[in-house]
Amino acid sequence: MTPLVFAHRGSSAARPEHTLAAYRQAIDEGVDGLECDVRLTRDGHLVCIHDATIDRTSNGRGRVSRLRLAELNRHDFTSWHPGGDGEPGVLTLDALLRLALDAGRPFRVLVETKHPARFGGTVERRLVETLVRHGLHTTAGARDRGVAVSVMSFSPLAVRRVRVLAPDIETVFLFDVATPSLWQGRAPVGSDALGPGITALRKRPEIVRRAHDRGSHVFVWTVNEPADVDFVVGLGVDGVISDRPAAVLASLGR
Repeated sequence: MTPLVFAHRGSSAARPEHTLAAYRQAIDEGVDGLECDVRLTRDGHLVCIHDATIDRTSNGRGRVSRLRLAELNRHDFTSWHPGGDGEPGVLTLDALLRLALDAGRPFRVLVETKHPARFGGTVERRLVETLVRHGLHTTAGARDRGVAVSVMSFSPLAVRRVRVLAPDIETVFLFDVATPSLWQGRAPVGSDALGPGITALRKRPEIVRRAHDRGSHVFVWTVNEPADVDFVVGLGVDGVISDRPAAVLASLGR
């Protein structure tokens, strides 16, 4: 079975991560889905950004949780990257979901909630509220609207929160070091799928087979090198998350 291909923070090798340009390029390249990280601003908006601060990916400084959306929008989140265009403003999860809904074909979105976070469980509550607003919090809604959302986290508690708040949403437990339980392909309570890093999977490739035996999907990150693509496809993973999705698609003959 050919795995699904997800654009990690968009087509982020070619374009600045977590920008509309990066995600639009990924859609044009033919990906099956998009991956993003979300954090809460001081005034309660979910924005797509990996780091706790904006220092690396903008021309500003400060912690996301200490800044309001309007303050974030004064900064340029693109010019740091060779593929940037200098357009100011941070990408919100609302805007990313609208982009996916407008893609014109069935789509998947993987949303990672970042922890530890200043606002704790409020991150997952706001995320589910956002999905409810877009009609994407149930299996029926995802089918009708053509966009399925999975929520991922390195925090087992965050995954359990989502399971309680929105039982229909697929949950993925992320890890980069496999514990004995994970070696057996056993997902933590509240998790539907496992999300190993490529390094963890190279150390314990049997995780894929054992997870499948338990009925769990496996989504692996971040797969950029041709040898790693061949490796994970050979293991039969369900999803490949890459900064270079076009190259992964090409290697799969798509």
